[in-house]
Amino acid sequence: MSTGMTTETLQLPAPAPPAPAERRRGLLRQLGVDTGYALASFPLAIVAFVVVVTGISVGAGLLVIWVGVAVLALTLVAARGLATAQRAWLPAVLRRELPRPGYRRAEGTALRRLLTPLRDAQCWLDALHALVRFPFAILAFVVTVTCWSIALGGLTYGAWDWSLPDASTDPDNEDLLELLGQESTAGRRILFYALVGLVFALLLPFAVRGVALLQALVGRALLTSRAAAQEQIDRATQGRDAAVAAEAVALRRLERDIHDGPQQHLVRLGMDLARAQRQLDRDPAAARTTLSEAGVLAREALEDLRALSRGIAPPVLADRGLAAALAALAARSPVPVELAVDLPEERLAPAVENTAYFVVSEALANVAKHSGADVCRVAVGRDGGVPEWWSRTTAPAARWPPPGTAWPASRTGCARPTACSPWTARAAARPG
Repeated sequence: MSTGMTTETLQLPAPAPPAPAERRRGLLRQLGVDTGYALASFPLAIVAFVVVVTGISVGAGLLVIWVGVAVLALTLVAARGLATAQRAWLPAVLRRELPRPGYRRAEGTALRRLLTPLRDAQCWLDALHALVRFPFAILAFVVTVTCWSIALGGLTYGAWDWSLPDASTDPDNEDLLELLGQESTAGRRILFYALVGLVFALLLPFAVRGVALLQALVGRALLTSRAAAQEQIDRATQGRDAAVAAEAVALRRLERDIHDGPQQHLVRLGMDLARAQRQLDRDPAAARTTLSEAGVLAREALEDLRALSRGIAPPVLADRGLAAALAALAARSPVPVELAVDLPEERLAPAVENTAYFVVSEALANVAKHSGADVCRVAVGRDGGVPEWWSRTTAPAARWPPPGTAWPASRTGCARPTACSPWTARAAARPG
């Protein structure tokens, strides 16, 4: 009777789509955010426009007597404060987190501290935003107030129609129905304006959302784009530094391992061969013993070099690709390997190929050392666009660890093969 053990990468279930009630609440919440943003931005835009235009005009006119420098600096500081207030609205409107720019810190002498805003590019972008934003703020305010007024006024017209002059009885008064050539009565007016209000109520979320997004995108471009670019540069720099540091650590470790392992064996091997050469004529038996010890040292040095080479990608992987490298790996395995590779013609990313090679290499090494298997089957391909490797070994049941045993750490630094790559790994044992 045979038993089986299968280990598979778990896949999280897809999140359920939001319920209609949640979508409606989200739509109403976003409408409230966009409306508040359009209404609050208008007075701030007026203040920012007036302050920046006045400050730059006065500062530029007074530069000849150096007072203009202080006026320009104060103008940029004010623009920075107004831009900070605008920047606080952007995540809620755009529904995403945005980076906050870093401003120059005032340091040095009093004159140098005074000139700090003038030397800060983000302060000038804040001032430019105050000028460029103004027409968009006007547009957003007008569209928002108009749409809300017509929607609320039309839907509630029946409640206050009685308070207005009746156009049907007053020859000096005309309403919209009469201007359209229709007879005006209380019932017709209520129905007509209710329909108009309903149409504007349906269009309200989209109209307000559109103008709010337009104004917010202008703010994002001028207030956060420089910070986003700097953040990307910082991430790239950190990644490069981390890669350089990791490579340096790996090289030092490799150097130490070579010094402590193969180098010592090779030094001893050279000494033994020199001794055997001296003993060859006067004591052949001792020379044979020395040569035997030298053979043991040579095998030990070879094993150490093989162990160290596991962390270095073979040339065949870089020259001919993953399929050829795995074929060479399977040919060297002491356990017969049945290899099936189904990959596209174009090469995979180097990191993916290296990870796959070392994963299969580690698996075959474990099969050879611990499984006592008669045959090992390895399949490499794509499952739904995701690279995947799969292996199965036929081995005695006593050789397999009990369920729940932790996977040993490999030389690639991964606790499990799939922890360091987007690959899906599956391994199955079929004890005999």
